[in-house]
Amino acid sequence: MNSSQGLRPIVAITAGVCALIGLYLLAGGVWLTALGGSAYYVVAGLMLLVTAGLLFRRRQEALWVYAALLIGTMIWAVAEVGFDFWALAPRGDILVPLGVWLLLPPVTRGLGPASRAGLLPLAASVGAAVVVVGAALVQDPQDIAGSLPQVAQNAPTPGDAGQIPDEDWQAYGRTQFGDRFSPLKQITPANVHDLKVAWVFRTGDMKGPHDPGEFTDEVTPIKIRDTVYLCSPHQILFALDAATGKQKWKFDPKIAYNPTFQHMTCRGVSYHETAADAQTIDGAQAPAECPRRIFLPTNDGRLFAVNAETGERCHSFGDDGAVDLKAGEAVQTPGFFEATSPPVVTDKLVIISGAVMDNYSTHEPSGVTRGFDVYTGRLVWVFDAGNPDPNEMPSDTHHFVGNSPNSWIVSSYDPKLNLIFIPMGVQTPDIWGGNRGADAERFASAILALNADTGKMAWSYQTVHHDLWDMDIPAQPSLVDIRTASGDIVPTLYAPAKTGNIFVLDRRTGTPVVPAPETPVPQGAAPGDHTSPTQPFSELTFRPKKNLTDADMWGGTMFDQLMCRIMFHQLRYEGPFTPPSVQGTLVFPGNLGMFEWGGLAVDPVRQIAIANPIAIPFVSRLIPRGPNNPANPDASQPSGSESGVQPQFGVPFGVTLSPFLSPLGLPCKEPGWGFMAGIDLKTNKITWMHRNGTTRDSAPVPIPFKVGIPSLGGPLTTAGGVAFLTSTADYYIRAYDVTTGQQLWQDRLPAGGQSTPMTYAVNGRQFIVTADGGHGSFGSKLGDYVVAYALPEGH
Repeated sequence: MNSSQGLRPIVAITAGVCALIGLYLLAGGVWLTALGGSAYYVVAGLMLLVTAGLLFRRRQEALWVYAALLIGTMIWAVAEVGFDFWALAPRGDILVPLGVWLLLPPVTRGLGPASRAGLLPLAASVGAAVVVVGAALVQDPQDIAGSLPQVAQNAPTPGDAGQIPDEDWQAYGRTQFGDRFSPLKQITPANVHDLKVAWVFRTGDMKGPHDPGEFTDEVTPIKIRDTVYLCSPHQILFALDAATGKQKWKFDPKIAYNPTFQHMTCRGVSYHETAADAQTIDGAQAPAECPRRIFLPTNDGRLFAVNAETGERCHSFGDDGAVDLKAGEAVQTPGFFEATSPPVVTDKLVIISGAVMDNYSTHEPSGVTRGFDVYTGRLVWVFDAGNPDPNEMPSDTHHFVGNSPNSWIVSSYDPKLNLIFIPMGVQTPDIWGGNRGADAERFASAILALNADTGKMAWSYQTVHHDLWDMDIPAQPSLVDIRTASGDIVPTLYAPAKTGNIFVLDRRTGTPVVPAPETPVPQGAAPGDHTSPTQPFSELTFRPKKNLTDADMWGGTMFDQLMCRIMFHQLRYEGPFTPPSVQGTLVFPGNLGMFEWGGLAVDPVRQIAIANPIAIPFVSRLIPRGPNNPANPDASQPSGSESGVQPQFGVPFGVTLSPFLSPLGLPCKEPGWGFMAGIDLKTNKITWMHRNGTTRDSAPVPIPFKVGIPSLGGPLTTAGGVAFLTSTADYYIRAYDVTTGQQLWQDRLPAGGQSTPMTYAVNGRQFIVTADGGHGSFGSKLGDYVVAYALPEGH
């Protein structure tokens, strides 16, 4: 037997592989073409079948046909997506390696001496593919390269300047302006690479067997004087020595567990310090007890006041140190009203909102916001967004209006204007709104400005009309004073929305500073519902510049990319605000949003902002009532889940909500899925934007491909010119040059860091602190870590 005869089985196996791939592509391609998609896969499938047939016959023309296929594929791929490496990858990750295999001696010798004539065109086509890949590797069409201004000319003094010492971080966003900016300068782009772990604290608070899937550690600690305060997912409050991380005390509220809880999280706590001349809202002198107090919200609907020095309850506040936030509610089910975010604190009041059970039923608590006397816990005012008179106080004959729109994240406060700015959600159930009345609609997905002393509305601005997508305001608005080109100072509010829009308003009046014109959007709601004909689209935005097409579909291979294209065409999609449907609607920006609760980090001196937008489409599919979606709950149906069927009891449809994923579990939209970005607030333009994060902890093989991955949490920025982020799906803390956005440093975290970091100083030494406990529905590793970084002593 000569050598060519011995190689015939290899050629036959290769032909069989080509035939199988060709049959798959042809069948899928016919399906896709029938749906209106690209005909490429039909052509590619036929050419692979021809290649297979010629290989079976040991004809060298197989190499010519395959060379033509590769060249055609490269032309088609570049025409669809340009020189974007990660978009090109699934278009060639099967065909190019197969082309290389066809060039190897085991195949060519099996075809006989005549096959050498086909080597040149095949080698040329493989070479062309390598050139295309090489060109894509040295550029990124999604990248925006630029520089933020180093110093803003004639910048105004920040409106929150002097409220707290530079070395402290006294509120969720450092100040109640929500800027997440520190004036500390010890850590700079030149020395950030020297950061080392200074201390690690472990809370011991881990997920239990009866906790919900949405068990998350999202806390941003606060620091006052020499103490760091933070809460863990079960709302256990810890006080740590700021220099060493050693525990001083802890307070356990012993939350009343119930399987109806939808979340188990605590984003932070708030602080109040009695002024020397402080009086209560009634004019009485402030009590001597607890002159420094921490306010702790809990998921079972309580608000605690705790002595910041000792960890003991402030007994004169409410009922032995706690206010019952379920009071006044018609629905008292534990977990249906959850205070997951820290309240606003003024010199007189503690003002708190809360989350309600998403997408469960029409019989749920109100999302009311309330102001309590900061010392006694007495209810001073309410704002019940679903009530014709939102300030109507509860009584023996009046409960808060069920299912009123709620605010689940932190509000902002301007003491000079004495206004609190509340980011509002939508009336639940979120994904069908045919039953909503005018009162529930007017403040949904809006920004409310209320007088902090009375709760009376100063103004409101709605960012989504008749919201059917849960596109609420998910983050604390950032307040910043902007000096205009004419020299005027405008007190401005920046509100990032799930839609990717950043609404920029004059916080005195709610008037847009950056235009947000009403724009026509897709119509055709589900039976019994309706849509708004227009929606506001801010001109400062990260939303997609164009609607998705099947060319934007992705996959780990050409096989699941083809399936994603087919799935895309099976869904209803006409761009942003495509109404939910029984057919299934592609929602992009997705229900998770382009912005989540992390918000922006704003440097009010340089007049710039840092953002971490994400881009993951979702699918919503309405489910009519039937055997698998009954009209009413029963004992066998737990209510504390955010996955699977969302029942939406009381309306005609349930809904399933899920990321738009390929059969392999990868996003169907091409990368990037997460970015870091810099915004010049003087011009309201995006100056730089770079992919952020790797596949290290989310891919089947832990290879750190920098595709740009989603993040949950927000950035921190400093006067030293360094920004920090921990919230990506890979477990890293990263530092960035604020001016250019280039990554300067990273360190591996012990668990998922789905939180927003903070910074403070002790004896002149600057610390960066991050809570790393993971996130249940985000799928990151759970833990109980608090990690502090600092430069070496004496640096």
